[in-house]
Amino acid sequence: MTTLALPAAPVAAQWFHALSDETRLRIVEMLSHGERCVCELQNVLDAAQSRLSFHLKVLKEAGLVTDRKEGRWMYYAVNRDALDKIAAFAQAVKPGKHAGSCARACCD
Repeated sequence: MTTLALPAAPVAAQWFHALSDETRLRIVEMLSHGERCVCELQNVLDAAQSRLSFHLKVLKEAGLVTDRKEGRWMYYAVNRDALDKIAAFAQAVKPGKHAGSCARACCD
């Protein structure tokens, strides 16, 4: 059985920091349904452009969202691979059997 290589602590910390804000969680939830134009995010979240830009920057720097420009509009999408890695990380650190990966045999 293969064991998951846990990400470096700074990477995991950046993921969880990015997800620690209610607005950013709402953005990720909206993007989980598909790509959205920044104008749509702004309208639904009733957020000022500068505030929304800050939150999208945090999510993008953490690798949780991607963006693309079409004409004058920016479109954002969730990075499914990054969310899969977060889910795998959470599963790997869940108390219990870790498929023999515990150095201290804490899960026997």
